[in-house]
Amino acid sequence: MPIVTASSLQTDRIDFYLLHCLQAKSWAAMRDLGVLNWAERQQACGRIQHFGFSFHDSYDALVEIVDAYDWSFCQIQYNFVNEDVQAGTKGLRYAAAKGVGVIVMEPLFGGTLANPPPSVRQIWEAAGPQVQAADLALRWVWNQAEVSLALSGMNTLDQVRQNVASAARSGVDTLTPAEHELLARVRGEYQRLAPIPCTKCGYCLPCPSGVNIPLNFELYNQAAVYEGSSRLLCRNLYLGLPESERASACDQCRTCEDRCPQDLAVSALLERVDKHFAK
Repeated sequence: MPIVTASSLQTDRIDFYLLHCLQAKSWAAMRDLGVLNWAERQQACGRIQHFGFSFHDSYDALVEIVDAYDWSFCQIQYNFVNEDVQAGTKGLRYAAAKGVGVIVMEPLFGGTLANPPPSVRQIWEAAGPQVQAADLALRWVWNQAEVSLALSGMNTLDQVRQNVASAARSGVDTLTPAEHELLARVRGEYQRLAPIPCTKCGYCLPCPSGVNIPLNFELYNQAAVYEGSSRLLCRNLYLGLPESERASACDQCRTCEDRCPQDLAVSALLERVDKHFAK
């Protein structure tokens, strides 16, 4: 397994090296290729200082990966709207408790939380001109004691200044009760906008065909509510699923519909999901 060297990066040491976008399937492949033994050799000779991974999968998959190696850090998707998505708050706390530094990506979900849909914008505006969506969303991330670092994409110098100012006001347990209440209202509106009212209860599982029904609906809802790069991310995550777990694997047996407490037309909705991401 090659490592980028001085010829391209002008350095003979990489401080932070990540295995990119690990999911259960790709992790199994990496492990079978002997990547952990390779990493130990690179660290022993000083070519890698800190070894970690970025992650897009379930809490259970995160636990398996965290427990497999003495990682320096991991990188997870996390923000105040999607706090129970993928690794979620539970995964954040698990990794931190294991001594793994946690880097948060998508704190503004590709910038979409700073440019909300009209009904969400009305909630922010009603809170007063002193309240800014991006500022409060970032400070919510830094409010979590387990977060080591937040990665926020910035395209202009003004955005850099705004983020620095938000960081200066942030800290663990610094959000006020009023700010928590405002964030809860905004989160509730985002959830209301989701076209499929799936609560992710899991009663539809296991699917006889192996479809991960709640995850398919979650990705579809996010792609429908958010814009820009977030939609592309959701499509990539859908296509990155094993084929047996995608909506396209549904054989219309409707076993799930007998179990669904929301009385969702699951089979028809899965067909909609597949058509959306396949185009």
